[in-house]
Amino acid sequence: MKMERRKFRIGELAQRVGVEQFVIRFWEKEFDIKSRRSGGGQRFYDEKDYKYFKKIKELLYDKKFTIAGAKEELKSCSFSENLLTESNPEKMKFIPGKIAKQILELQSQLIKLRELL
Repeated sequence: MKMERRKFRIGELAQRVGVEQFVIRFWEKEFDIKSRRSGGGQRFYDEKDYKYFKKIKELLYDKKFTIAGAKEELKSCSFSENLLTESNPEKMKFIPGKIAKQILELQSQLIKLRELL
């Protein structure tokens, strides 16, 4: 039996991130984030979404980035930290293509090196 990942609504996401719901909706538009929706149009999020919104908040509120600067920072691969794992290549979608390929090649080389030791 396959376990379904935990999903939560916009209110819980906003509370966990520490912002109001309208801020989540605004960031969805500004950062071109597509939320999953139920048949009735209810937004649903998962842990991956939470981490992404948390990173946006960190960039905007803590590091004082502009929205344009935050967009560039997210594109520049800095958000790839903690997203790349051997068990979940889906997370590679946050990393630009050429860099993602280089990371996978380096990862493969490191695994081979570890086996030699």
